[in-house]
Amino acid sequence: MREFDFELALCAHLEREGRIVSRQLGGAVHGRRVLDTVVVEPGPEFDERAAITPRPLPTAAIESSVGPGRARYWKDAFDCHPDRAERAVELAVERGFFERERRGGRTYVRQTARYPDWFDGILAIENKPDLGRPGDLESQLRTDVSLALADRVVLATASYVTGAHLNRIPEEVGVWRFDPDSGKIDIRRAATQLPTDDAAIELLEERPVQTDVRVVSAAEKGRARRQLAERAYGKGWRSFDYPACDRCLPDDDGIPYCEWKDRAVRESDECSPDCGGYEAADPPAIDGESLRAERTPWRADPDGRQRRQSGLDRFG
Repeated sequence: MREFDFELALCAHLEREGRIVSRQLGGAVHGRRVLDTVVVEPGPEFDERAAITPRPLPTAAIESSVGPGRARYWKDAFDCHPDRAERAVELAVERGFFERERRGGRTYVRQTARYPDWFDGILAIENKPDLGRPGDLESQLRTDVSLALADRVVLATASYVTGAHLNRIPEEVGVWRFDPDSGKIDIRRAATQLPTDDAAIELLEERPVQTDVRVVSAAEKGRARRQLAERAYGKGWRSFDYPACDRCLPDDDGIPYCEWKDRAVRESDECSPDCGGYEAADPPAIDGESLRAERTPWRADPDGRQRRQSGLDRFG
């Protein structure tokens, strides 16, 4: 099984359990690391987060000193470059987290709602259906465990898992054997809770005679965790395009199944007039947001928290 097919099948299975699932997200602070699958566990104030916007909230807006009380002059509320602050204000207003008004030629902003404690934990999953072709698996998992950006790290595979496989990866990493056809997960090893509240060492690059690392403070990690959770919330896992081909018959989960190839296909890599089974057609009309809203507490069209309907955004 190809990794793309495996990854989508696992995402669909986890989403059917009501989890917030996303894929292909940056999982580093200073380095470069892409996490295959990210699962966010809803926290005690998830409903408050869901009521604001279905899209991610900008980190700078969350970290600003703008609150739900008295409106503040926007330039006094940010501790970052003015261009970044201005962009954060625009996005926060657009997504219903800020409201703004003009006073004496100046822009003032306030939160429409306090930023909630909305997620309980983050699970990072490395998908490797065929352990016979591990690639950089060991290095990737050591990076994830050392940084501890996620609360738990899991390796998911379709292969038979031996003791030798378990011994080659960090002992903190959980191991799942996942059968895409049945949806069954056999937990070969439970994942260990990682020290997400502590400072960490991030592995940046490994060479034969040198390994580059960088210390990540607890504050930096907390910021990166919140940003990861926000991106997962906004993106979901159906972030692919559907092929403009009559042979593409998405299943009930919205996975782009190709009738001719008898498997899921990635439109950007495999679907074009050069394919022997290509039959030009409009892409399938799949409402991924509705599927996600039906299966998870994520809300596609919340009412929002805007408190006032007049006098906002009046710029002379």
